[in-house]
Amino acid sequence: MTRSTTSPVVMGVMALELAAGRMPQQAALPAAEASALAEKLGRDLATHAPQVRDLDLVLAAAHFDPAEALRPGWSLHQRLRELHQRAPGRGEGARLIAFGADDTGDIPMPLQAEEGLRGGLLRVVPFLLVGDDHTVAAVDERLESVLLETGMAQADTALLAQTAFGAQVEHARYMTLNDLAAMTAMQYEHGGLGALWPVIETALMAPGEEQWLDAVPEPLLRYANGEVHIALFEPMAWRARYATQEATDERLERAYQHFQARQQQIAAVLESHGIPVTFAHCPGKADPRTSLSA
Repeated sequence: MTRSTTSPVVMGVMALELAAGRMPQQAALPAAEASALAEKLGRDLATHAPQVRDLDLVLAAAHFDPAEALRPGWSLHQRLRELHQRAPGRGEGARLIAFGADDTGDIPMPLQAEEGLRGGLLRVVPFLLVGDDHTVAAVDERLESVLLETGMAQADTALLAQTAFGAQVEHARYMTLNDLAAMTAMQYEHGGLGALWPVIETALMAPGEEQWLDAVPEPLLRYANGEVHIALFEPMAWRARYATQEATDERLERAYQHFQARQQQIAAVLESHGIPVTFAHCPGKADPRTSLSA
């Protein structure tokens, strides 16, 4: 399970696969249902790694798009960690701590999912396991080795999630963030976005490094210093790089429009992962890589 680099914390999600056309009616759970879900989640995880019982389990009883959990700095789980640090009872033994909607039904800002990322058939409910280094390391190793194959939630847990969120859940399972990243990479590959994943992975796992997408016919882009620059080609510069073969003006115009749509698609995917995107103007005769490296 992906670990924080600054404290003994492990991070994971309960992944809810929804039936098509049946979006959850509740964005976050009230206190009683949030606590009940946390209790069952802890029980389920302890069947795979009994030492889970010795750790604080911190649950955000709200659902998010997977891209919101796969962002640089693991910002979604960082919000949970900050809430955990302010929770009472520190030093009094392992705790089950669940955060959800307040008494009036309003959802606190740290638990609000992005409106523009609603509607997907996979939603994730994030959790943390917090405790001493030795126990965290043991649980980390165990869950990384077993959840991908055997991480289905127990039937009563899945039913509670379905009822409480007002959703039709086809499958409910536990994943480490590494599992979620691997699954997302596979989905992007199947969806024709496989070439983009190394850029996202670098932003997640090695944000200080540089990564290029430089593979015709894909748009040219560079990740560095926490953001992506996408080459914005003038028509003649685009033709020189992408349309070297003879073609009619009509076909070239359609191809150029398709390329521009692809740029916008890639920018939207990157931004869903919390990676800032800017477009860098590339003049006709200049080396576009030089423009992106400026």
